[in-house]
Amino acid sequence: MAYFNQEPPFKHGDTLKVGILLANLGTPDAANAPALRRYLGQFLMDRRVVEIPRFIWCWILHCIILVVRPKKSAAKYAQVWTNQGSPLLAHAQKQTSLLDDNLSKKINSPFAVALGMSYGNPSMQSAIDKLRAQHCDRILVFPLYPQYAASSTGSAMDAVWRVLLKTRNMPAIRSIRHYHDHPAYISALAGSVREHWQLNGKPNKLVMSFHGLPKFHLMKGDPYHCECHKTARLLAESLELTKDEYTVAFQSRFGKQEWLKPYLASTLEDLGKAKTKRIDVICPGFSSDCLETLEEIAMEGKEIFTHAGGGEYHYIPALNESELWIQAMTTIALENLQGWVSADWDASEAKKADDMTKLRAQAMGANN
Repeated sequence: MAYFNQEPPFKHGDTLKVGILLANLGTPDAANAPALRRYLGQFLMDRRVVEIPRFIWCWILHCIILVVRPKKSAAKYAQVWTNQGSPLLAHAQKQTSLLDDNLSKKINSPFAVALGMSYGNPSMQSAIDKLRAQHCDRILVFPLYPQYAASSTGSAMDAVWRVLLKTRNMPAIRSIRHYHDHPAYISALAGSVREHWQLNGKPNKLVMSFHGLPKFHLMKGDPYHCECHKTARLLAESLELTKDEYTVAFQSRFGKQEWLKPYLASTLEDLGKAKTKRIDVICPGFSSDCLETLEEIAMEGKEIFTHAGGGEYHYIPALNESELWIQAMTTIALENLQGWVSADWDASEAKKADDMTKLRAQAMGANN
């Protein structure tokens, strides 16, 4: 069996393109236990996600977690599943299409956009294969994680390089590390909050909830915690909030070890006990609504807050495919595509150059 994957068909004179690879975490294929078992088995075996020694973790994962958790997780996914399937996948597919449309208005040179997931489908392999089949010899990896973390952006890049390890004719690669403080991203977040407040009024407190990480990730040098707080500060400044009008918390804790604090559940409970009349919760680290926002925040979070004595509770949706976010994605992508794409590209001139390339190759004995 060959080590390298088969190369896509190639002819001398083919027009080369630039690829934009949108990278996200992933999602199960269905809201049932078998699909969750497959997905969690792949996700939780990533060394960047769980840094427990393998001989211990494999036993815990396969003998306990994958026996108990898939059924429970499937029940939660069933609460947010849509006619288009997973909400994360549905939003990410729309983002891919809209970004493609928006970029086509800014640049004339050939390009293609594809969506790939670190875990599940569409896989990173399928996304890269799709781009290379369209003759993309340069690929920009655009992780849909504003704040860098080894377990998210790092894992996405690992998934890309695992594919390229078995690629004979490797494309040039650029990657976007983060955009947690990019003006376009902050502006999109602020715009979504303002739109919500125009319709619903302003709360007593805005809670900014970010996905949690084990605390030792921070202690070992992961910048995620700092980037989350910078995003929160810039968003608060854009909204002209005082320090008393917003707070930062971390959600989705798993296991018994200490994670980044304050924990969202504790924060919501404290706000409820304080009889806060109304809070709004936003999740700036999520580009698309998913289980962690629609079930954990919009449902569980509301229950914690109101049960503790709180009043009105609003979840502000993720940026999803809002015009503000698509415009921000376009701006961020174009900044990182400089030198690779052009608004001045001329199709007729490019065709002449491609034809000349083909003639030269044929003169040297090439068959195509």
